Amino acid sequence: MTDSFTVPPNEIELTAVRAQGAGGQNVNKVSSAIHLRFDIRASSLPEHIKQRLLDLSDSRVTRDGVVVIKAQEYRTQDMNRAAALARLDELIRSVSITRKKRVATRPTRASQVRRVEGKVKRGAIKAGRGPVRGE
Repeated sequence: MTDSFTVPPNEIELTAVRAQGAGGQNVNKVSSAIHLRFDIRASSLPEHIKQRLLDLSDSRVTRDGVVVIKAQEYRTQDMNRAAALARLDELIRSVSITRKKRVATRPTRASQVRRVEGKVKRGAIKAGRGPVRGE
């Protein structure tokens, strides 16, 4: 499915359900929405990817470790199936990217001086806005 690994189709459970919302006469007859379920713990994904998926604070991941995606934005079942699979792919891809650790740096002395000078200048401008005091 993604660049480095694929999820076998037998690990993904796709169910056709009726879509919510407006749809006219067709809405009560045609099951065009797709309900995708993907069990993270039972999948063949690498352990570090599984752990990252389970650690996500995403509403699509249940407490049991199952990803639930409902696709209903298209009128056809095939397009909704493709959209659901694309969303699962994007979710897995988002946790598979390892971000570089941020290296803490200190501001230079010159930048600190510039910052303080700017603050002093701004303070002087604001101080000049006060009422004029008479003697």
